[in-house]
Amino acid sequence: MSVKITVTKNGSYRIEGDVELYDANGNRFDLAGRSVIALCRCGQSNKKPFCDGTHRTCGFESDVIAYALEPKK
Repeated sequence: MSVKITVTKNGSYRIEGDVELYDANGNRFDLAGRSVIALCRCGQSNKKPFCDGTHRTCGFESDVIAYALEPKK
């Protein structure tokens, strides 16, 4: 199954699919069998890297619209 990542309006990155998540030291997060997770985008979550909904109360605003990247050189 492919992985789908959605940048939600004023919210998290929603990750759907069979993913593994690692910290900077190479330790794998135990996702407890989840196939959908949300990663913090506002920087204020108390459960980083996961979203805890704090974006709703901290004033975070970001509405990202998809676009094409420049070709690789």
